[in-house]
Amino acid sequence: MAMDVIDYHIIGSEMQLVECELDPGEAMVGEAGSMMYMDPGIDMDTVFGDGSSQSAGSGFFGKLLGAGKRLITGESLFTTIYSNKDGVKRKVAFAAPYPGKIIAMDLKQLGGTVLCQKDAFLCAAKGVQLGIAFQQKLGAGFFGGEGFIMQKLDGDGLAFVHAGGTIIKRELRAGETLRVDTGCLVALTPSVSFDIQYVGKVKTALFGGEGLFFAALQGPGTVWLQSLPFSRLASRVFAAAPQRGGSSEEGSMLGGLGRLLDGDNE
Repeated sequence: MAMDVIDYHIIGSEMQLVECELDPGEAMVGEAGSMMYMDPGIDMDTVFGDGSSQSAGSGFFGKLLGAGKRLITGESLFTTIYSNKDGVKRKVAFAAPYPGKIIAMDLKQLGGTVLCQKDAFLCAAKGVQLGIAFQQKLGAGFFGGEGFIMQKLDGDGLAFVHAGGTIIKRELRAGETLRVDTGCLVALTPSVSFDIQYVGKVKTALFGGEGLFFAALQGPGTVWLQSLPFSRLASRVFAAAPQRGGSSEEGSMLGGLGRLLDGDNE
């Protein structure tokens, strides 16, 4: 299926959005809840799965299969298709769900397929298929957690992926290896070998704060890494949040003294 060619502009630094310009008849598929704004003339349609089976004329079971793949990765059964029904160019924008970066991936230049973390997909040109990829090695299956089931983006169009903090792109040569925290892996091309390995030293795992396992990547291929996985951000926010019976000022140097001066402790 031919992909729509999308013109786009990524705006912002920490909390980014991607503004896409659609020619008449062009369309995009977006993750539920990711749309920020759109021009008049853009038509919204919520569909089962990624919409690719619908446009290909598949029946109910084809649509159900596409939706089931998304359900396995923890995503919604539905996506939204944004189509330009007007006679002139119109814009639609998609916003990142938390601080980080949005990267544009030209699937045609990347060999037609990219594997990414299950919550990384933001939006794509209509026709890009959203599937699932199971890691074949047992280590990745039992201990990978975040990396066991990944989303698979297939096609020859543009797909936009979001990740936390700063994103770096690494080109691995044949046989070159890289060991990373499992949560820091955003995406990789299928030619990269992926496995989960044991840290080795229990003391390092227990007191180093890095966990018991890391991802071992072996080239050739391309990998994208994020400096701030959402799970790490969420755990820090939870640790700093007031617990039951606590106060929002507990992290302050003034803490209790400030409450006494304000008359909170009478």
